[in-house]
Amino acid sequence: MTPRKVSILGATGSVGTSTLDLVERYPDRFEVIALTAARNVEALADAARRTSAKLAVIDDPSLLEELRSRLVDTGCRAETGRDALAEAASGDAELVVAAIVGCAGLEPAMAAVEAGKTLALANKEALVTAGDLMTGAAARSGSVILPVDSEHNAIFQCLAGNDCKQVSKLILTASGGPFRTKSVQEMASMDARAAVAHPNWSMGAKISVDSATMMNKGLELIEAHHLFGCPSGQIDILVHPQSVVHSMVEFIDGSVIAQLGSPDMRIPIAFALSYPDRVDTGVERLDLSKVATLTFESPDPERFPALRLARAALEEGGSAPVVLNAANEEAVTAFLGGRIGFLDIARTVEEAMARTSASAPRSIADVIDIDRSARALAQHLMTELAA
Repeated sequence: MTPRKVSILGATGSVGTSTLDLVERYPDRFEVIALTAARNVEALADAARRTSAKLAVIDDPSLLEELRSRLVDTGCRAETGRDALAEAASGDAELVVAAIVGCAGLEPAMAAVEAGKTLALANKEALVTAGDLMTGAAARSGSVILPVDSEHNAIFQCLAGNDCKQVSKLILTASGGPFRTKSVQEMASMDARAAVAHPNWSMGAKISVDSATMMNKGLELIEAHHLFGCPSGQIDILVHPQSVVHSMVEFIDGSVIAQLGSPDMRIPIAFALSYPDRVDTGVERLDLSKVATLTFESPDPERFPALRLARAALEEGGSAPVVLNAANEEAVTAFLGGRIGFLDIARTVEEAMARTSASAPRSIADVIDIDRSARALAQHLMTELAA
């Protein structure tokens, strides 16, 4: 078997480290070409040494010399900058794992698609902000986009080659996050420490806060539209606190097919890495007799307005999803820094959307310009909130 050549963008984050665990488990199946990280130079260098990567890219240029010193005599080239990141995404790898959090991951993900790579996409924001551009580029280049998010990966598995003509609805499941049973009054007093304490999944701070607001599910709604071609009205969200059923598909004949598994990201990552084959992930097996009960409930739009905002952005189209995402990223950063309250996240996003026109981006440069303007607007709005 010829090893599949893999690049991991965002190799030191939660998805990146889980991916490394899998590729190191199967050195005969996977060859690591490139690894990237934002600032964790020690972890990046260690991973590059362990996997014999050919290229390591650090986003922070002030850390380049340290990275080079850590990789002396390894044969791994250390670089920084946009060109190096694009090389990691579009170079010799056959499959690129896009796990850079936020809009920072947009350009390298698009570079991989334009180069015709198989893209294992863990970055929600890429399709949220540039979904039409990215799927159009994939159609032209022959790139295949495989979802890594557990929910979209579950839908991909449930569809098993069927398209939306056979589908009544896609059902994205949500854990409900740490504030699932909290009142609006209780959520108003919650701090960052409480918001990142996810009951089931081990995730980064930003994604954990998105789970607490349920914006993560709103972003996934938009992403599902672009991945599977179903309109907003065919995509539902259902709260499932046990995080055992990762998503479901209801077909036009009334059948409902669900994908179940332990809440471990190595399962969907492994499916994307080895598709169309499967490999042993080494994760704890799901024991339904121990789970005993699976419960489902509709999300409360009053307590979780992010869901309404995301659906409105999808249906409005144009720049609305870009503004939604950019304002949310800025508001989450401010919340994590203690500068705004938890409920101010959704307020900031809603006001930013209300003050922005919905002209459609025609290029990645347009997306970046809209993103930049929306971030500045969100910062201004949060200053108003604090006044």
